[in-house]
Amino acid sequence: MFITSIANKNYYGAAKAIFSDNPLGLTCGMVCPTSDLCVGGCNLYASEEGPINIGGLQQFATEIFKSMKIPQIRDPGLIPVDQLPVSYKAKVALIGCGPASISCATFLARLGYSDLTIFEKEQYIGGLSSSEIPQYRLPYEVVSFEVDLMKDLGVRVELGKGLSTGDLTLESLKSDGYQVVFLGIGLPDPKTIPIFSQLTQSMGFYTSKDFLPVVAASSKPGMCACKSKLPTLHGNVIVLGAGDTAFDCATSALRCGARRVFVVFRKGFTNIRAVPEEMDLAKEEKCEFLPFMSPHEVIIKSDHIAGMEFYRTEQDQDGNWVEDEDQTIRLKADFIISAFGSGLTDSDIISAMSPLKFNSWGLPELNQETMQASEPWVFCGGDLGGVAQTTVESVNDGKQAAWYIHKYLQSLQNAEVPERPCLPNFFTPVDQVDISVEMCGLKFENPFGLASATPTTSSPMIRRAFEMGWAFSLTKTYSLDKDIITNVSPRIVRGTTSGHVYGPGQGAFLNIELMSEKTAAYWCQSVAELKRDFPQKIIIASIICSYSKEDWTELAQMSEKAGADALELNLSCPHGVGERGMGLACGQSEELVRNICRWVRQAVKIPIFAKLSPHVEDIVTIARAAKEGNADGVTATNTVSGLMGLKGNASAWPAVGKEKRTTYGGVSGNAIRPIALRAVASIAKALPGFPILAAGGIDSADAGLQFLHAGASVLQVCSAIHNQDYTLIEDYITSLKTLMYLQSLGGLDDWDGQSPPTPIHQLGKPVLRVSDIVGKHLPNFGPYKEKQKELLAALKKQTDILDEKYHPPPLRPPSIPKKPIPSVKDMIGKALPMITSYGDLDNQQQAVAVIMEEMCINCGKCYMTCNDSGYQAITFDPETHLPKVTKDCTGCTLCVSVCPIIDCIRMVPLTTPYVPKRGIPLGQPWVAPVAVR
Repeated sequence: MFITSIANKNYYGAAKAIFSDNPLGLTCGMVCPTSDLCVGGCNLYASEEGPINIGGLQQFATEIFKSMKIPQIRDPGLIPVDQLPVSYKAKVALIGCGPASISCATFLARLGYSDLTIFEKEQYIGGLSSSEIPQYRLPYEVVSFEVDLMKDLGVRVELGKGLSTGDLTLESLKSDGYQVVFLGIGLPDPKTIPIFSQLTQSMGFYTSKDFLPVVAASSKPGMCACKSKLPTLHGNVIVLGAGDTAFDCATSALRCGARRVFVVFRKGFTNIRAVPEEMDLAKEEKCEFLPFMSPHEVIIKSDHIAGMEFYRTEQDQDGNWVEDEDQTIRLKADFIISAFGSGLTDSDIISAMSPLKFNSWGLPELNQETMQASEPWVFCGGDLGGVAQTTVESVNDGKQAAWYIHKYLQSLQNAEVPERPCLPNFFTPVDQVDISVEMCGLKFENPFGLASATPTTSSPMIRRAFEMGWAFSLTKTYSLDKDIITNVSPRIVRGTTSGHVYGPGQGAFLNIELMSEKTAAYWCQSVAELKRDFPQKIIIASIICSYSKEDWTELAQMSEKAGADALELNLSCPHGVGERGMGLACGQSEELVRNICRWVRQAVKIPIFAKLSPHVEDIVTIARAAKEGNADGVTATNTVSGLMGLKGNASAWPAVGKEKRTTYGGVSGNAIRPIALRAVASIAKALPGFPILAAGGIDSADAGLQFLHAGASVLQVCSAIHNQDYTLIEDYITSLKTLMYLQSLGGLDDWDGQSPPTPIHQLGKPVLRVSDIVGKHLPNFGPYKEKQKELLAALKKQTDILDEKYHPPPLRPPSIPKKPIPSVKDMIGKALPMITSYGDLDNQQQAVAVIMEEMCINCGKCYMTCNDSGYQAITFDPETHLPKVTKDCTGCTLCVSVCPIIDCIRMVPLTTPYVPKRGIPLGQPWVAPVAVR
């Protein structure tokens, strides 16, 4: 669902879906093994294009939400915290501010628990996410952001307090009144082997628990107030282990000065525990992998590590890994980093956990379903739980524990809790925005409804749509029995307007389907049943007749009697029924439209809307005729008549019967949006205040807002549901609420809807301007790219990355509305003052193109289109492939339109007067050439 939201530019909606399930959605998008989890299960693995980059999309959406600075709130539909029973005021302690505790505390706070405290022994938050995952993989500001979201719900965090007999113990917490304790301390002690027992850091030996926290403290701005220095490494570094932590140590060692890094592990490549992404990064950074080697002896010279000896390992017939002492390998090394994993061996911490029972692994005994320890008031999660090996698994431990902590606390007060877990979702003030709108006395809970088309083929379908959240629905167009039709097949085909695209995401459809095959009696019964079961929903009956007052009167009155809230008069169906004098046959004539509207107006009291066609000389004239006929509004517009395509053998598609015949059908979807937008805007400008139901390419709330700005009152959707299903409404609602909420905030004037301004970047990562460093531009390929890397590396070596100026901007206090949140009514017609005739455009205010060379991928598309379709105003360096815009630029914007990188080319005001090149000066006559004989 969140991927659909991203495709629809609804980044808040995507983030809401992610954070509802995972309070550390941004962290997991950046560091979790998506190749083993969500990407590994992607259906597109079986396609040529391959799986979706789900982790990257998750990171993208949640980072944009982070930049909105919107706080989290509890579900507004739940009982307020101050009205909850006393059981929700129970004191709960969570030990360790890592992923499991953050997740557990967040879900408990969403449930309504108000006395939650996380105790963290360090002076920074985040646990291992902060101390052991390097900054280049997980910036500290990400961890801080997710903790801020948790704190928004009232969770307290106390630093410098940890589990210890001299500080916090389970018994002391219980005596202090805590009814539940959640242990999320991770595994604090490194695993080592006897040959390392006498080694120290001064000799060149580190464990991952020694090395990575120092690297983090020295490279994560904002993590702590200390001014630590990165460990100084040189020469050869051996990293022992094959897990994620080992590869983090390896890539960090390179950044600390190591010349070569060897990742050494006991088993083969097929047994590596690290996720492929980690291994690929290490490989890309030129780390060396040495499998089948087990540490035997550390070689010491002059009190410093000089090398290491290994035994070769192999598997025996039973699958056990054994050492072959006859095969030894020696490696020269200056430093050794042991990353063999971690455990719980500190006797002080173990004593502080009394009276818990421990298993054979030295970890607390747990019920893996409830995360409950041997003491019923103690719960565990994360590494300490013994199962979680990734951040997302730790998050799930905390989530699981939250539900069973809830059940436990409520049981103390004999309160009932559902057997099936049901945890509240993620909410913010955005979700409280009112997007209802009133039109013709009808109250729509939101402006989105189903058009009269295949999504409303039957009553059960409309029922499901209402249950999903659609505010209104048309019926499929129906007629009197004497005009009933039978459809042909095939009749609905994908479009070709966006090229040869297969699957969902079609930019257009073509159909030769006619109106409903069901009778008027069926539809009247359906309307009555739907109004009975969904009284708050708006049902508009779509009806069609030939040019007969008696027929229109009979069908309109039958529909009104059934309980329809309004009628839509189909005067625009572009195919099939025109031969019967219906649809477009009526809708192209002012007089016929005017008369039909008058007949129906005289017959019924409910609102009526004439559905218009773009296939008229002037749609405003037809809309005016409908108004003169006392219609309450119009629908603009129906599909556009077209022929979708012909095959290489001259046959058409769709082709009916053995004769392979076809006909002109109705084109729908995004391809007709510009036509529909023009129709809506034209009518709205000519007939101010006249209600318009918009239809034609509304595939998102972003597109819907365009129609509202153009003057529409409510929005009909069809083709987007062809590409997806009724669940789109959830995305549309959250997106429109967000678009309106953001307009009330200050400081977002340079945003385009939910899209922040594009930073200077390469592959989505911010980049420095090379020209500012060396005084010249360098392209982004081949040796030039390597030169860029060298220059930037030299600059970073001179940079104090912990300096205050490199600290990320604070995300709290959160953004709050600086002005009233607009209503849907405020949006209607907002763009109309800017839509004018060509003669009103100012040709003295010119713009020209500017290329952001740091973002340019040197593809040459701008040069090609300008050279052969424009004004020859771009040069292309044959060596560096850097394009340059010359003074000949006329601001046509073709280069912007074909550039594959968003905002790489931008239009800026021309600062000098624009002088057109006329070819031959004005006033100078053309002289015909003299023929040469």
